[in-house]
Amino acid sequence: MPPGVLTADPTRNEGGLISRLRSVAIQDWLVLTYFLGLNLALLLSPAGPVRDHCWERVAALLFLCIFALITVRGRLLPGSFVPALVYRIGAQGTVQFSYFFFREFLPQVNPRSVDAELHTMGVHLFGAEPSLTLDAFVNPTTTEWFAYFYFAYFFVLATHVLPILFLVKDQRLLGEFAFGMLLVFCVGHTAYMLVPGYGPVRAVADEFQHHLPSGLWLNVVTDTVAEGGALKDIFPSLHTAAPTFILLYSFRHRALPPFRYTWWIVLFFVVNIIVATMFLRWHWIVDVVAGLALAVTAQTVAVWVTRFELDRRARDRLDPWWPRFRAAR
Repeated sequence: MPPGVLTADPTRNEGGLISRLRSVAIQDWLVLTYFLGLNLALLLSPAGPVRDHCWERVAALLFLCIFALITVRGRLLPGSFVPALVYRIGAQGTVQFSYFFFREFLPQVNPRSVDAELHTMGVHLFGAEPSLTLDAFVNPTTTEWFAYFYFAYFFVLATHVLPILFLVKDQRLLGEFAFGMLLVFCVGHTAYMLVPGYGPVRAVADEFQHHLPSGLWLNVVTDTVAEGGALKDIFPSLHTAAPTFILLYSFRHRALPPFRYTWWIVLFFVVNIIVATMFLRWHWIVDVVAGLALAVTAQTVAVWVTRFELDRRARDRLDPWWPRFRAAR
């Protein structure tokens, strides 16, 4: 070979490809499986214009998820800020956004309602249904109190999800939270398809002795559910699971700021949010128990997955688990 002539090293390219494939994380497979499951459920549902309409949306989210995984894990995007942003939108944002398609999606993939079974199970296991028991305490003050905390669910999520996803640099803190929240919503949304129902507000409406009195916060909640709610999204209660996971995460890291100051505030909000789900007649007691179990499971699994991913990436010198907005020096 003439001196000065350079040739490609096939082993180097092969090693780079293998490294990129190995950098695919557990949550990548989780999100991909979630969206493949949504598309499969539509494929098995009756054909018609509703299915076609749902498929356009769900397929678009699957495409966005695949695009994010390929471009980020394949190192096809420039710099560090763009890949980090694309990954958070493609992995975390798509799962959250998929909820807004569920009003048409859930009846399409499973038109049944298992409210009667959930109600019977709750009474059998716990002796009473809290939504019916709490009916005796309905008045304008209690209704507004719990309606406020029911809506505060979005405040609890926003004040944790956005700062942690976009500002936290520690891969362990970021990974535990982000993976746990993904697990909560992927499992919760999938369970909606398998255990559909409308909740006490519709299933046992005739058994309530008091109407929930109109008020500022109750009207806000009612309007929000009417405009953006999925309506058949009761089991498990993600209004229980997501805030409870945030509480467990905050308590686990209570030695660190800001959690040392905020975990007890989160506790106060979470307790009221959980009671509100039943007081406002959206959820059965078994929905709430399932939500608590999902939160505890997600916390336990997230800690294990975080340890596994960080050890694997350090050992094999792989890309960061969650892409950083600013490249490490």
